[in-house]
Amino acid sequence: MAPQQRPIKRLLVVNRGEIAIRILQACHELPSPPLTFALYTDSDTTHVTLGRPHHAIKIGSSAIYTDINSIIKIANENKIDAVHPGYGFLSESAEFSRRMWHEANVMVVGPGWEVLEQTGDKLKAKALAEECGVPVLKAMKKATSKVDEVRSFSQSVGYPIMIKAVDGGGGRGIRLVEADNQLQNAVERCIGESPSKTVFAEQAAVRGFKHIEVQIIGDGKGGVKHLWERDCSVQRRFQKIVEVAPTPVRDRKTVGQVIESAMSMGSKLHYLGLGTFEYLANVRSGEFFFLEINPRIQVEHTISESIKGVDLVREQLLIAQGQQEAESHRLGDITQATDHPQAFSIQLRLCAEDPGSNFALSIGKVADVVIPCGNGVRVDSHLSKGGSIGTEFDNMMAKIIVTASTWEQALAKARRALAETRVSGVKTNIDLLRAIVADKSFCAGEADTKWLENNIQALVSAGQEIGGKIESATAGLPQLPSSVGQSQGVANSGVSFRKGDAWTLHLEGNDQTGKDAHHLSINRLVRNEFPEALVADVSFTAPGQKPLSFKATIASTTSSAGATASTHRRGDATNKNHIVLPMSGKLIELLVDEGDEIKEGDIIAFVKQMKMELEVRSPRSGVVDWVIELENEEGDDVAEGVLLAELKPDDRSRPSVQSKL
Repeated sequence: MAPQQRPIKRLLVVNRGEIAIRILQACHELPSPPLTFALYTDSDTTHVTLGRPHHAIKIGSSAIYTDINSIIKIANENKIDAVHPGYGFLSESAEFSRRMWHEANVMVVGPGWEVLEQTGDKLKAKALAEECGVPVLKAMKKATSKVDEVRSFSQSVGYPIMIKAVDGGGGRGIRLVEADNQLQNAVERCIGESPSKTVFAEQAAVRGFKHIEVQIIGDGKGGVKHLWERDCSVQRRFQKIVEVAPTPVRDRKTVGQVIESAMSMGSKLHYLGLGTFEYLANVRSGEFFFLEINPRIQVEHTISESIKGVDLVREQLLIAQGQQEAESHRLGDITQATDHPQAFSIQLRLCAEDPGSNFALSIGKVADVVIPCGNGVRVDSHLSKGGSIGTEFDNMMAKIIVTASTWEQALAKARRALAETRVSGVKTNIDLLRAIVADKSFCAGEADTKWLENNIQALVSAGQEIGGKIESATAGLPQLPSSVGQSQGVANSGVSFRKGDAWTLHLEGNDQTGKDAHHLSINRLVRNEFPEALVADVSFTAPGQKPLSFKATIASTTSSAGATASTHRRGDATNKNHIVLPMSGKLIELLVDEGDEIKEGDIIAFVKQMKMELEVRSPRSGVVDWVIELENEEGDDVAEGVLLAELKPDDRSRPSVQSKL
């Protein structure tokens, strides 16, 4: 049974970041707003600062977000009667929903534990689809932890196949296998990311298929409405980057069939509240296959809201209280599945990562941020000046959502919004996003699930070119002052650098040698927010040498994660004996020790970046003379350039990084 729908008086948000802010905002706007409670840690507070709960509860560790016993204790101590889990964490846990109801008399906003038990298991969800006559890909009937059983299935259907954790989600526990020599590693990695340590395999549909998902709203009695579909095909390693609503295709026949099938399944489940039904669809061949059900609010719910002007989180909270919202007439019924909504919306995920370095996580302090605004532009974010990016949580910094009446206008608005966006202090994927919305294939609606990975190098290069043009076009404009220094109690220097400023530098060693004068001059000032940030084209002249031209960048990099303030040694890229960490992250395991003899390509360490564990391999053979020591049992946050080990070979190369995905 689903928990009884009832009024909410005291609601606890068991989440963080932008979704916690989004839930709190919706609560404040309800006809009868409840008292709101939110959790936070010392190093993660912006969601309570910006979301303004009535009560903020400090927790000792982010592990509390997934600790049911602790949440029950907090609920009892604060007389909570409802919990909103957001997405991720415990949002799909049937055990959480059941225990909160029975042990704390707390309703978890969602479809109820019986539906969660059926939808949280991908094989049970596929069985429901078959019962409703919805096409599914051939798949194993039972979950397993044995590689041989998966191999037997692959031999019966052929490659490619997809390995999936039976209880995975958010891109975790999924591997595409295209040949037998990839199978064992893929199965082992998926098992390692599965809470139940079980997986299954299914045929893979990868060529020409779009990732289409349908947003439904159920009344718990068999009545289901829809908010059309979202196209989430632009993804990398099964992580969505750009989402669109509706899918930009002319012929909506196949899409209409997908929506109708989702409504049929939702009705069969007597679904309550918000749910997303995911599919692979080929609009040219007319084929589509059901994938899974996400029984919660989605990261990309924003674009479904935008095309019809519906507040989905508000609807979710009202339905949980047994109330029918008057704006439900904006929702679609089954007869409107092939109709085209009179708007297009695009969501762009701004993430702290470096696409030019295999999407390595970028950690550090956000020195400054400028977000876009104006007609048709919405930004959902917990980002703030002085905030930091670490390895503990997802690296998404903001969701930039643009909406317009036509696809072409939405694209133009996306390009404009991205040109206005600026973040300093950490690297981001902003240039890649700019390249995507400028690409002809994407603009023509031709992107499928393999499009981004097949074109990634060209898009990264195009993005760098676009970013350079934007920077050059705005270099001569007055810059907004940064307020980070004042907000942290640090006086702003008020230094006004200008083109043509020059200095004579005397660099002296401890032995008082080397007093010859050097010369530094500014040729072009790109950005001046010193001491927080400074970008300029400069000339540097050493004694007796010709002037050399450089692009100088200064940015504050203090990180709460401790990576940039780490006491670990920095490597020297010019020292042939140094093996230097090529990316930032949490160094969780070292596999070598002093005196060990290693070969080129051996795995020497593991670095964790959010959901991913990356292998760091030795660039050459040799004997380990020195190795980094971890300061914490759970691993150390480390910045790119930290020295991992010293060897004694004659050559030098960069260590390779491979994902476990």
